Amino acid sequence: MFLSRAFCTILFLPFCLISLSQNKLDSLQHLNEVVVVGNKYKEVIPSQKLSGKELENLNTFSVADAIRYFSGIQLKDYGGIGGLKTVDIRSMGTNHTAVFYDGIQVVNAQNGQVDLGKFSMENVEEISLYNGQKSDIFQSAKDYASAGSIYIRSRRPRFEGRKKTNLKASFKTGSFDLANPSILWEQKITDKISTSFHAEYLNSSGKYKFRYRKVLDGLVAWDTTAVRQNGDIEAFRLEAGLNGFTDRNGKWNVKAYYYDSERGIPGAIVNNIWKFSQRQWDRNFFVQGSFQEQITDRYEFQVNAKYGHDYLRYLNPDTTLMLINNEYKQQDVYLSAVNKYRITSWWDASLAIDYQWNMLDADLRDFVHPKRHTVLAALATAFDWNRLKGQASLLGTFVFDKVTRIQHNFEEGQSLPNVETGTPDNKQELTPAIFLSYQPFESHDFNIRAFYKRIFRMPTFNDLYYTEVGNIALKPEYTTQYNAGFQYIKTFPRKILKSIGLQTDSYFIKVKNKIVCNPKGSALFRAQTYNIGFVEILGIDVSAKAEWLFPFGIQVNTNVAYTYQKARDFSEPGEVTYGGQIPYIPWHSASAFMNATYKTWSFNYSFIYVGERYDNSDNKRANYHQPWYTHDLGLGKEFRIKSTRLKLSAEVNNLFDQQYDVVINYPMPGRNYKLSLKLEI
Repeated sequence: MFLSRAFCTILFLPFCLISLSQNKLDSLQHLNEVVVVGNKYKEVIPSQKLSGKELENLNTFSVADAIRYFSGIQLKDYGGIGGLKTVDIRSMGTNHTAVFYDGIQVVNAQNGQVDLGKFSMENVEEISLYNGQKSDIFQSAKDYASAGSIYIRSRRPRFEGRKKTNLKASFKTGSFDLANPSILWEQKITDKISTSFHAEYLNSSGKYKFRYRKVLDGLVAWDTTAVRQNGDIEAFRLEAGLNGFTDRNGKWNVKAYYYDSERGIPGAIVNNIWKFSQRQWDRNFFVQGSFQEQITDRYEFQVNAKYGHDYLRYLNPDTTLMLINNEYKQQDVYLSAVNKYRITSWWDASLAIDYQWNMLDADLRDFVHPKRHTVLAALATAFDWNRLKGQASLLGTFVFDKVTRIQHNFEEGQSLPNVETGTPDNKQELTPAIFLSYQPFESHDFNIRAFYKRIFRMPTFNDLYYTEVGNIALKPEYTTQYNAGFQYIKTFPRKILKSIGLQTDSYFIKVKNKIVCNPKGSALFRAQTYNIGFVEILGIDVSAKAEWLFPFGIQVNTNVAYTYQKARDFSEPGEVTYGGQIPYIPWHSASAFMNATYKTWSFNYSFIYVGERYDNSDNKRANYHQPWYTHDLGLGKEFRIKSTRLKLSAEVNNLFDQQYDVVINYPMPGRNYKLSLKLEI
């Protein structure tokens, strides 16, 4: 049934043709008021990008939804608009995926997981994914300190002609009682200084019907239909930015961000429990700034700074489980200085030094109040000689933890002064990386590439210290990556098929002391953290894109991505888990996307497929999960009245009402709808 529906749906799509790689954006040519983008090869390191119209036309609600279309990605989604959404690159774990917002990392020292559902698409102009690290050595040491990175770039103000003000407003509604208005205002102050302000409100009941069916030993144990409860959310987001350029072609920006939400936590459907009462409140604030200047013809300098404060309250009023009402506060201070020097016309070198301070406070009895000082130093070099390109870096990571415990006098009901509990083991690690790319044929845009990278990461505060979740015996995690691949691009002037391209990467990854955190029981907030001694990951990522220009001005863009992964647990020889696929990693996953435009009309189709997988390294039948897939459709119409642009669009997601879980016992929505209205002045 799956194959018949999938093939019938995409049969008419020209996906069999190779496509233009997403990150090639050099030259622009205007054809019938449609912008066609092409470019020459620049990336040394495998990357995937979504930007501009392509990003706008996806049926996505948040950044997490858009990232699903990258190859090599596993998205953990606990259901609905308000459910937690985190991403895992190449099965190395969520904590090995760094998320950067406007060039500076989003940090969660408490659990290391960045909820991508908190980032709206209304103020984002580009999302990039890098395996290894970026090809640009003019970057902070933080950029070198992860196995994979996601870069979210918010919209930078641009003004046409004499225009000094841009205004963009939108309103979305649909299933789950959704109400989602937003407004973006951009103002040109001088020729070199501009400001922007973005506000967004989100309210949803999060209720949706789902079918819960369980098969044990080939027999249907139960089969019922219910309504998902406690998935409501009310959230408010504010962003303000100030951007400018210097007289020496430098640039700077300052951004303030605030997010405030209250949401229900939709628990796991187990033991015939369908209703939940856990609640979570989040208040996230940060202010960050960046300055970049070309000091001389050979020397560039960049400095970044950030202060962040996060508040989290978790409430479980259900006394049959455990009465919990806890508050958590974390702060981080970040400073970075980057220096790049051009040695010759084809050879550069850089030195970056970062400092970060993190603190976690909680109202838990006997909490250890951890503080962490982290110093990162990265020495890197890059060359571009004829058709050979390369990059090498050496990262030094120095971590110093300090914990303090408040001891309680239970007889008198008073707290004693803070007492040092001792200093945890400090860590100092050197981790290298080498990247190479070669273009064997000067007249053809074909490139082969390879990289090696070793990376180190410390367990998070929750991993180490949190009650019930924390495991003080956790070991740091080490990852070694080997990657080889190629990229091919071909353009066809004056043809219906304008461009094709393909990029493919195969990889082998070894993870020692892999840290795994999985839900435990019916409360999402509770989990179990442990080390998997040794994991080997073997995989291949393929992404392709084609661009077409048919008669009558019909333009079509198609994009496909496929991933194969074998991620096996080799921790305990002789155990039933030895050699098993690790939890939630499918062997096969794929996505497809098509956008067609005709004058002021647009049509979008997208497809997501996740193959069979297990929720435990013991790959027995009881832990098996069937493949799932979704089809999404969208139709839009644009109206222009002088300088005002109005766009109406309608979307149908999960067209065939597929019933599936991304995480076991957390059912996802079936067929759902969305209407949106966008206004730009």
